[in-house]
Amino acid sequence: MIKLIKDDRITITSGKNFKLKNFDTDFSLDFVSKESAGVIMQEHIQRIAALQERLYASDNHAILMIFQARDAAGKDSTIKHVMSGINPSGCQVVSFKVPTSTEIEHDFLWRTAVQLPERGRIGIFNRSYYEEVLVTKVHPEIILNQRLPSVLTEKDLDKKFWEHRYESIRDHEKHLSRNGFVILKFFLNVSKKEQKKRFLERIDQPDKNWKFSYGDIKERQYWDQYEDAFEQMIEETAEEHAPWFVIPSDKKWFAQLAVARILLETLESLDLKFPELGDEEKAVLEKAKMELESEKD
Repeated sequence: MIKLIKDDRITITSGKNFKLKNFDTDFSLDFVSKESAGVIMQEHIQRIAALQERLYASDNHAILMIFQARDAAGKDSTIKHVMSGINPSGCQVVSFKVPTSTEIEHDFLWRTAVQLPERGRIGIFNRSYYEEVLVTKVHPEIILNQRLPSVLTEKDLDKKFWEHRYESIRDHEKHLSRNGFVILKFFLNVSKKEQKKRFLERIDQPDKNWKFSYGDIKERQYWDQYEDAFEQMIEETAEEHAPWFVIPSDKKWFAQLAVARILLETLESLDLKFPELGDEEKAVLEKAKMELESEKD
């Protein structure tokens, strides 16, 4: 099995000299069809489910999966397929939309911090605090609504301001890593051509109309600005303890398989085991067994 965590066509552990243009949106390793990948995908889902039970029982790690992408890149469908075998009690998905008035009253990391998964669980962020160096960079007027004392006009959003935001994110993830969080960050890399195709499908197919927003079309005008923002995001925040995985996403089936494999490889690397009972606990079990077996039906 190809180790995607070690594959530099996908895994970024250092953002030095990172250029998004060097990453193909359409490649699929050695898989030639959706069908050939489907069988492996089902095997991965079953193995993830078994390991998730060990993760929950061992209760000393938490998995945090962060998904960032352009509109229509497939975040929702990827999460749905990869986590289809997971016990819901050991998993939580949080989708972050436009900040509420309460969230704006706090620092930009607060609303995600209160949604972090507990140890033993897998937490999934559909968008995250990274929006604060993505959409806010393309639309800096959003920052003015946050009422930051150091930002009175857009001119205050200088290089130093963004450097401080990246620094805050790096420090936050370092803190989480030190406290048992395993951080997996996925950028679903879709081409402009494929995004257009998916938008047209949402318009032409009645059962997909609900997914379409005209605002998504407006955001296509800022394609190059978002490209720069995504590139700098990865360049500034890719670390060994918090890698970015640039997932080719023009083929949804491959994106789903790649994410599933990375999660599986991560769980396997933790060497998860069910807790072992001590002598006193085993004695209690034996006593309970004897009492149950001695009961009259």
